[in-house]
Amino acid sequence: MILGSGGLKISQVGEFNYSGTQTIKAPKEEKIHRILINPNIETLQTAPYTANEIYLLLLDAEVENRHKFSSLLHKLKIDHLTWPTVISLTQAKCFANQVGYPVLIRPSYVLSGSAINIVFSEEDLAQFLIQAAKISPEHPVVLSKFIVKAKELEVDGVAKEGRIIIEAVSEHIENAGMHSGYATMVLPPQNLDLETIRRTKLIRRQIVKALEITCPFNIQFVVKGNSIQVIEYNLRGSRSFSFVSKVTCHNFIEIATRVLLDQPISDIFKTLEFDYVGIKSPQFSYQRLKETSSVAHVEMASIGKVACIDRDLQEAFFLSWMTKQIRIKRKKILFRIGGDKKNKLLKLIKALADCRWKIFATQGTHDFLKSHQAASQCIYKRSQKKQPDLSSFIKKGYFDLIINIPKGTGANPITDGFHIRRLSIDHHIPLITHLQNAQVFLSCLVDLNLKSLLILPSQRFATISEKRSNK
Repeated sequence: MILGSGGLKISQVGEFNYSGTQTIKAPKEEKIHRILINPNIETLQTAPYTANEIYLLLLDAEVENRHKFSSLLHKLKIDHLTWPTVISLTQAKCFANQVGYPVLIRPSYVLSGSAINIVFSEEDLAQFLIQAAKISPEHPVVLSKFIVKAKELEVDGVAKEGRIIIEAVSEHIENAGMHSGYATMVLPPQNLDLETIRRTKLIRRQIVKALEITCPFNIQFVVKGNSIQVIEYNLRGSRSFSFVSKVTCHNFIEIATRVLLDQPISDIFKTLEFDYVGIKSPQFSYQRLKETSSVAHVEMASIGKVACIDRDLQEAFFLSWMTKQIRIKRKKILFRIGGDKKNKLLKLIKALADCRWKIFATQGTHDFLKSHQAASQCIYKRSQKKQPDLSSFIKKGYFDLIINIPKGTGANPITDGFHIRRLSIDHHIPLITHLQNAQVFLSCLVDLNLKSLLILPSQRFATISEKRSNK
């Protein structure tokens, strides 16, 4: 019996359906009778003839138990995010004051990040608490401390009787705070030190052994400095199983199915050292969703992903943008960078100017660049009511790229930043709203010969890569 992707929207479920399809294939080859249960016909992408029987039934039994898992981690002396449940605003305020803002608030049982929010102040706490309670009214709301400026990594794997058979470590380009379903993922990791990888390996081995699991799994970590904490642990195939399977050339779901069928597996799998890099990049449909915020956060909003493989991080990252029909034809970029993030892009902006890119910036960003001997042309926001007017430039398609990184969440529709982001989307100008994505993308513009990059099928790249390694 195979449980399908669940009651998710079609835009959130493609990767889960990959796992469902692959799970059905292995027992089919063994001529085992296959039953697929899926509660949502909208998400039934699995070809009907692959299963002997298909039932569209609602499955509502919850198995999540954060308190039990937390107790296990305490016993194993593994650091992790605490997840207290609250049933009142008073309890929520007490926890937030104890650990300090910001805190993460979420319903007890939820996929795709519905009603999950980062709360920065007591004023917002009541509003988000009510919102989370509406999603899961029969269960208490879960809170945890949100770690600012931290990295997130996750591990997909398969275990048998408490022993890991195969696993792959992926890192997120964006800082922690993005839903893992649309974070930009890198495999193998390019910016994680070996000590971090080693320590997380010991942790996941401890957990798998303690639970004595025989199944696929996904574990997520948050890393800041020397601190490594477990975020959550899922005993199922994750969204990223399709990605890690394609990049490593090992079918994780097929391996998991063979394990569940108690078939012998003697292979030694290579999943960390390759002569190429894989990137999974999200796609959004903000142009169809008028007046919505275009800054991705903890609630999933992407309509799909694209995976690209190339020789290094920069080439793979830029190709993932090219496959989304994003082209940079000229050399005009607008910058609007909030808060202390300006300094993080200063060196790259100077390098772009040296490469003859024309730099435009809103008042605050322009003043910062000028004070650091970086040339830019000031252009005025709508609220300033001065010329040259930013809105008219965007409407005319004057810019090739807009880097608009908000200081906060970027969700307030009355701000100049929100207005600029909406204009760029509505007029089909490429937009970047996250600092880490901007850093990688701008480094691509500085370092790569963009005209030499080609989009090839993954099978074709594998052939070229093999020829290159044999020389």
